[in-house]
Amino acid sequence: MGILDTVVFLPVILALNTIFAITVIFLERKDASSTWAWVLVLFFLPLLGFILYLMLGRQLRKKHLFRWEGSKDIGIDKLISYQLGALEENTLEFQSLHVENHKELIQLNLKTSKAVLTQDNEVKIYDDGAEKFESLIDDILLAKDHIHIQYYIFKLDNLGQRIIDVLKKKAKQGVKVRILYDEMGSRSIKKRNFQELSKLGGEVEVFFPSILPLFNPRLNFRNHRKIVVIDGRIGYIGGFNVGDEYLGLNKKFGYWRDTHLRIEGSSVHPLQTRFLLDWNQASNNSIDYSEHYFPAIPKKGDVALQIVSSGPDSEWQTIKNGYLKLLMSAKKYIYIQTPYFIPDASFLNAIEIAALSGIDVRIMIPNKPDHMFVYWATYSYVGNLLKSGAKVYIYEKGFIHAKMIVIDDEASTVGTANIDVRSFSLNFEVNAFLYNHQISHELAEIFEKDIFDCTELTLERYESRSLLIKFKESISRLLSPIL
Repeated sequence: MGILDTVVFLPVILALNTIFAITVIFLERKDASSTWAWVLVLFFLPLLGFILYLMLGRQLRKKHLFRWEGSKDIGIDKLISYQLGALEENTLEFQSLHVENHKELIQLNLKTSKAVLTQDNEVKIYDDGAEKFESLIDDILLAKDHIHIQYYIFKLDNLGQRIIDVLKKKAKQGVKVRILYDEMGSRSIKKRNFQELSKLGGEVEVFFPSILPLFNPRLNFRNHRKIVVIDGRIGYIGGFNVGDEYLGLNKKFGYWRDTHLRIEGSSVHPLQTRFLLDWNQASNNSIDYSEHYFPAIPKKGDVALQIVSSGPDSEWQTIKNGYLKLLMSAKKYIYIQTPYFIPDASFLNAIEIAALSGIDVRIMIPNKPDHMFVYWATYSYVGNLLKSGAKVYIYEKGFIHAKMIVIDDEASTVGTANIDVRSFSLNFEVNAFLYNHQISHELAEIFEKDIFDCTELTLERYESRSLLIKFKESISRLLSPIL
């Protein structure tokens, strides 16, 4: 391109960039921090910045992309209305004062996420991938009617193939097998990789597949959920995806520390509902919301919990709001484990206020970066919290991927949502909120055990970081609203 061509072309680029910036500011109506972050990207990366914006920044047009209708057939709306009315009239029966102490959080989750409260669950915690997947495979082998599997990442490596082999065995026995995976998270596989399972009657669907070969322009709005439901009686929810790395077999990450729950009890029905909603959005072979998938479940335990979903289709940032309410309920301690800590102002202020109020606030993050910008932005935010009295631990044994908050041996949450804008508003997430002393105490003990595999990030150590690290933090923090 000659000088004359450049002179002519440059004003066109600048004009287009101005139009793009105006679109971001006035039409999309994002919050101020993300708006300014995108304006900076557009200013410093003309045209390329807009391409990035098309892939990462657009608001979701719900009415064109989603069809969540049909769930009313299972009668869940009546139960939600009953529980909300009973809460407002103080007539809802709680199995213990311990659960009743969190009735405000329970009501919040009911109103914003239709998260039914169940109080008869048995919950087992897994903090090791090998143990979790052995349990999952054992349960799959005992399935009698159906197996519903949903993961953000499903790899057909040794672990993935082992699970597929077990699923094929069950399909031969007449058990209905359905797998739903996210195309972006599971970009190493295609539907044709499941041909043998499909021939046996299994069904496989992809969430938000691309219409373009080898390229998916929708980097946002990914289904980050990890759900398994077996026979409508056993459910799994948590942070583990399917792949050898989640067994600690990836040399880059080493040992993989995550947290997952196995649930038996009435809360398996909300998990089933979540799977059916997601499946029917992705598939032309819709599943009826019939009693067949919601069998009567005898009382299994005494754990009270809610299954809370959120995503760009939600009116409220339901999981974030639940996190905030949980933080504000703490009287003694707050333990947080998350691989990505990029909070907005409200979340950051809540933690600062808790720490300044004398509450024992401890946050655990990984030492090994999964995404470089996210890593340095995380480092920046936790560093700032040190001045408020919060304690920060850097996990050194491998990679910590757990998404867990526990307060006071009272209440806790485990699921798929990180502490960042992507989980709070851009991706589809699901968490269990648990109101149980034993489970919360066990999660706290796991956190305290993990501290032995950590290095504490002290204020002195943080303030002595190099100029290069400070520069990386500054750039990453500037871009944090859009990471």
